[in-house]
This record gives sequence, C-alpha cells and structure tokens, in this order.
Amino acid sequence: MAFSNLFEHGERSRKLSHFASIMRMAMVDGILKEQEQLLLRRFAEKLDITDDEYKKIAKKPSIYPMEPSNSADVRLERILDLFKMIFADNEIDDDEKRLVERYAIGLGYTEEQAAKLIKKSIEIFQGGLDMEDYRYLLNRD
Repeated sequence: MAFSNLFEHGERSRKLSHFASIMRMAMVDGILKEQEQLLLRRFAEKLDITDDEYKKIAKKPSIYPMEPSNSADVRLERILDLFKMIFADNEIDDDEKRLVERYAIGLGYTEEQAAKLIKKSIEIFQGGLDMEDYRYLLNRD
C-alpha cells in the first residue's frame, strides 16, 4: 500500500470517527429531533459520509472509536461541530454537557481545560458561530 493511501485511509477513519461522535451526541437523549436529523445530514455531507456509512453509524455509533488529533485547530473545530449539534434544538441538557466534556477529554484536553472550554462555549454559543469567531471568543481572557 502506498504511503498516500495510508494517509487517505487515516483521514477517512478520522472523518468516520468524528461523525460517529456527532451521532452519539445527537442520540444522547434517545430521540433524534428533526433539527438534529437535518444537522446530521449536513455534517454527513461535510465529512463525505455515504448513505451506507450513515446508516451503519446510526445503528451503532460506538463502532468507530474517537481518534484525537494533534492539531489544536482540528480539535477545536470538532468541539465546535458538537456544539452545533447540541444547540440544534437551542438547549443543552446535563447528559449532553457530560458527553461533550468526555469528548473534549478524549480529544486530548485536560479535565481543567475541558471544563473551561465547555463553560465558555456554553456561555457564548447562542445560535451559530464560524470557526474564527469561536476561536477568538474562547481565547479571550
């Protein structure tokens, strides 16, 4: 297998893993609301998830373990994606908060960093932020 094929396979695996994490976030309350379904379809398109992959992940999202990234920007973008999913219904419940905290730790943030990131994100996330605004607001003191 060529080195470039290994990179493509690794990137594909990361996309599937990230989408599965988003799916788990959407399903945390056991019900996929219409807004969540629409957002999941948009994420599937963004991440090049096929219909077959979507169905497989929807049946059992835990089949794709989380794959942390070495890139701070990629980790932050993944957190932003999850917050978009959480706030698809304009609210965050305790289960969603606990899950996103665990996800942030799984991505490589310390417990303290994750708590601060989640707290700030909840305070500032009221509809939709692009990546640059999100990064700016999180890094302000």
